[in-house]
Amino acid sequence: MEYEKIKQLMEDMSTYNIQTLNIDFPDGSKISMQKEVNEKVNKSKEIKENEEKYEINEKGETDTNNEDSTNIITSPMVGTFYIKPSPNSEPYVEIGSKIKKGQTVCIIEAMKLMNEIESEFDGEIIEIYVEDGKPVEYGTKLFKVK
Repeated sequence: MEYEKIKQLMEDMSTYNIQTLNIDFPDGSKISMQKEVNEKVNKSKEIKENEEKYEINEKGETDTNNEDSTNIITSPMVGTFYIKPSPNSEPYVEIGSKIKKGQTVCIIEAMKLMNEIESEFDGEIIEIYVEDGKPVEYGTKLFKVK
């Protein structure tokens, strides 16, 4: 399914106050989306602010609209954010960590699948926006990279 169609489904969920959406396609692919009820208003405001500040291309990469030397890594999906590969492990990154493009920076669990999120940038982590174990939505800011 194309990026624009998925984005339209997410907007429709918000517009029509739909909490859960499951779609099975004839080719066997599936899409499942679910909103957190108590964080719905705050997250939709945050996503709108992110869309105003950053242009998101079809690959999910972000381009800042300003000329500073920072980049933002955003969530490419809805799920639960984990900064560590397991509860007893060290975090993938911390504030001050130097990262390379393609390096795993966190995991987002979606539908019982652990999805490793890789950096699109070289740089240093200067801010972590989400707490470990908290839910995130598509477009939620995860890390600020300088």
